Amino acid sequence: MRTPTGDLSDGPAADLGRDQPVFGPELGEFEHSERRAAKADGEGEMKTGTTTVGIKAEDGVVMATDMRASLGGMVSSKDVQKVEEIHPRGALTIAGSVSAAQNLISTLRAETSLYEARRGKDMSMEALSTLTGNLLRSGAFFVVQPILGGVDDEGAHIYSIDALGGTTEEEYTVTGSGSQYALGVLEQEYDDDVTIDEAKTIAAKAIQSAVERDLASGNGINVAVVTDDGVDITRYKEFDDLL
Repeated sequence: MRTPTGDLSDGPAADLGRDQPVFGPELGEFEHSERRAAKADGEGEMKTGTTTVGIKAEDGVVMATDMRASLGGMVSSKDVQKVEEIHPRGALTIAGSVSAAQNLISTLRAETSLYEARRGKDMSMEALSTLTGNLLRSGAFFVVQPILGGVDDEGAHIYSIDALGGTTEEEYTVTGSGSQYALGVLEQEYDDDVTIDEAKTIAAKAIQSAVERDLASGNGINVAVVTDDGVDITRYKEFDDLL
C-alpha cells in the first residue's frame, strides 16, 4: 500500500472544520443553540426570577412557587402561575425564561396526550422525567429549570431537572433565584413521613423565606397538590392562609 505524501489537512476533513465534534451534532440538537442560550440571558426577555419548591409526601407531592415575573430590573407581572398540570397526575414548576417555559409546558401536554392515545395508559413519571430532560437537552427551551412532580403506579415522585436536562429524583428540591433561602427551611422541616397538609405548610414557609430576601420572588404563592385523584392548583395572595 502506498504511503500518502500529500498534506491531509487540505483534504475533505479540513472542509468539515477542525473544531467540529467527531460525534456531533447529536440527534435533535438545534442549530446555533449556544448563541440562542446567550441571548436568553439578556435584559429584554421576561423571566421568572422565581422560587419553586417540590416536596414528596406520603400520599402525593406538593409543589409551590411564588407569583412574580421580572423584565430586567422591573417587576413585569405580579400574578404569574409558575406551576402547571402537564399530565393527569403530574405537574411542572418553571424557573427561567417565560416564553421557553410556556413552550415546554405545551409540548409536554401534547406528548403525554399522544402517549395515552397510542398506548391506552398514562405515561409513568420516570418516562415523563426522561422526556422532559431530552427536550431540554435538545436546546429548544433556553433557559428553563423545572421541577417535575407526580404520582404513578409506583407511588409519588419529585424530579429536579437542570437547564441542560440532567435529571435526579429527590425527596424535596428547589429551583430559582431564591433557592438558597428556601432550601434551608426544607432541610430543617422535612421528614420522611410528612403528610400532604404538612408538606403544604413546609412549602409555604420555604417560599415565604425566599420572598423575604430574594428581590425576584414575591406577590403570593401557587400551590399544586398531586395525588391519585389528579392535580389541584390553588392561588394564595397571603401566606397566612397556609401557615
